[in-house]
Amino acid sequence: MAVDMKGKSLLSIADLTLEEIEQIFATTEMLKLQKKTGQPHPILAGRTLGMIFEKPSTRTRVSFEAGMYQLGGYALYLSSNDLQLGRGETIADTTRVLSRYVDGIMARVFSHNTVVELAKYGSVPVINGLSDMEHPCQILGDLFTAIEKKGKLAGLKMAYIGDGNNVCNSLLLGCAKVGMDMAAAHPRNYDPPASILDEAKKIAKKTGCKIKVSSDISSALDGADIIYTDVWTSMGQDAEKKERLKAFSEYQVNEKMLKKAKDDVIVMHCLPAHRGEEITDEVMDGPHAVVIDEAENRMHVQKAILALLIR
Repeated sequence: MAVDMKGKSLLSIADLTLEEIEQIFATTEMLKLQKKTGQPHPILAGRTLGMIFEKPSTRTRVSFEAGMYQLGGYALYLSSNDLQLGRGETIADTTRVLSRYVDGIMARVFSHNTVVELAKYGSVPVINGLSDMEHPCQILGDLFTAIEKKGKLAGLKMAYIGDGNNVCNSLLLGCAKVGMDMAAAHPRNYDPPASILDEAKKIAKKTGCKIKVSSDISSALDGADIIYTDVWTSMGQDAEKKERLKAFSEYQVNEKMLKKAKDDVIVMHCLPAHRGEEITDEVMDGPHAVVIDEAENRMHVQKAILALLIR
């Protein structure tokens, strides 16, 4: 039975039920097939998406903009220079006004509180395009890619190697939601927030999977179906780069690391990649990597999200 998601905001993976995730994936599969076979699908004709960017991005902007166009709608790019937020206008006033002009808001922001306030005071769906706490659209694209490559999610094991950042946070919640085991390995003092880990473990108890976070790389890789990594130094952390390079030096995803996982392991990265740091060229361009498919699926999944929330 189809789940009605119209008018819902997506700020966190935790906002979604398993049924809603499955609905997103079913819609993604349909829209991706229609795109590949040249079937027009203007189901958001006449609708407008306001896109707020406090942080620049290649994939987020292009995937949402192209996706909205393919759905027959219009995506309006709004940088910090285009809005009055930087000149003292409140988030509440901004989102109340935008809600009168657009049918949905996507926001890529520094603070997670910004998307929370946009959703609180606005009257249209708000989609988190990235915040310091989570990256839900990315992870939904990753999980959809895993289904394409592995045929299922429940019972698989994901090894996340790297920083306990927003991507790791959403992966912990997402894997728990779909019943996928996840082991995250990171240097000490680079843990994901305790609140996220506690929530993921709470969800995992209901879905029957295992969530583990430690500094043990070998344990994380043992039996892994998927290896996932991300940059060691995210946007806004440039002052910490030297310190981070030293702390993460043993956490590079390379050929030696792949041999500790399953023979048919696939490798994911949310991009952009700092080749030679968190991942080698050999792995990035090798037969186990599904990074470009994963990047493409961001657009298809986001189209499904837009269709379900705005239509």
